[in-house]
Amino acid sequence: MNNSNSTHGLSQAQLDAHWMAFSGNREFKKDPRIIVSAQGNYYTDSDGRKIFDGLSGLWTCGAGHARKEIVAAVSKQAATLDYSPAFQFGHPKSFQLAERITELMPDGMNSERLNKVFFTGSGSEAVETALKIARGYWRKKGMGSKTRFIGRAKGYHGVNFGGISVGGIGPNRAIYGQGIEAAHLPHTMTAENKYAKGMPEKGAYLADELDELVAMYDASNIAAVIVEPLAGSAGVIPPPVGYLKRLRELCTKHNILLIFDEVITAFGRMGSNTGAEEFGVVPDIMTVAKQLTNGVVPMGAVIAKQEIYDTFMDTAGPEYMLELPHGYTYSAHPLACAAGLASLDILARENLPERVKSIAPYFQESLHALKGTQHITDIRNYGLAGALSIAHATVNGKAEPSKRPYEIAMKMWKKGFYVRYGGDTIQLGLPFTSELTEIDSVINALGETLTAID
Repeated sequence: MNNSNSTHGLSQAQLDAHWMAFSGNREFKKDPRIIVSAQGNYYTDSDGRKIFDGLSGLWTCGAGHARKEIVAAVSKQAATLDYSPAFQFGHPKSFQLAERITELMPDGMNSERLNKVFFTGSGSEAVETALKIARGYWRKKGMGSKTRFIGRAKGYHGVNFGGISVGGIGPNRAIYGQGIEAAHLPHTMTAENKYAKGMPEKGAYLADELDELVAMYDASNIAAVIVEPLAGSAGVIPPPVGYLKRLRELCTKHNILLIFDEVITAFGRMGSNTGAEEFGVVPDIMTVAKQLTNGVVPMGAVIAKQEIYDTFMDTAGPEYMLELPHGYTYSAHPLACAAGLASLDILARENLPERVKSIAPYFQESLHALKGTQHITDIRNYGLAGALSIAHATVNGKAEPSKRPYEIAMKMWKKGFYVRYGGDTIQLGLPFTSELTEIDSVINALGETLTAID
């Protein structure tokens, strides 16, 4: 029995069957928001309305939707080689894409580059892979006690057990119980940094908290520090000037690996090929995803330094034996590799990182012009990423941080704009192809919406 709803074309049975990710399922299924197509910087919903994509999908589609070059590449690949076994066999495009990725990596310490690419199916898988590589690396080096990880408060590293353990967003892990061994650095979203434009001037000293954690756990027990160069999902938290460089210095001093989670920041959003390049700090391991394929096919990757790879290869066993017993059925999937190559072609041909850098100042000034609007308690930005902190509403006598952001996002949707609400924030991740008039439109709509809600 169909019982199709004329508004969105789905039956109640169909709506009920899908347990949606990171969604208020009860609320959504009472009033579904169904997207049916996308083109350029806009979605089209089931009512035929054009919706400006103010988050580039989920930080994924910076080059705009339905790019004909990517569509053609994926279609051709599906007709040529739709799947190839990921273990013990290869296909040409995975090696081509791996080389292309290494070409976009920044110079490493002592001229050593991040130059070995391990493919995964998502950012969450990339983080899990990076954590396993870090632990395995130290065991191969004869330092098996180095198992603990250091994350950061407000950090987001995906949703697998390793990711939520090193992540610093409590609600993402509260109901799941014990994870892996992890401690956390303090976040950098401090009172002294409120309304900072770009990188805050103060806060580099917060990296020194790593010394305190080393004193508590001892470096002989710590495998790696993992941070986002710019924290995205917690509400766009740029690093203070000098903070990442200090973390690099301390990790080197204590013989701890430094992992940059660049699932959001890699491939253009910061105005450079990577956040590492933009902020002038090179990690030992990097994770990427999202913009790698412009969101068209799920894919992630881990990029490691040569010395880490060589450590795994240095084994007395036969050459046919596995050096790293790890991987996924969809590692280096042919369609994802085709999408990745086409996406990075667009990134280079249209010089999208430079375009981001050129319009980012306009975005910054437009966003910060909202200062003083009711309910806003802070504004943060870097590149084409920005966020507003929203004053907590009171529900049944208790502070409720998510209520107003949810109401703002829903009103923005009705106005024709998709923005992200998370915790007590509203987040923007504009397409790299945004026009200045589109920036004006989404910022003006936010101002009107904030003024109109209680």
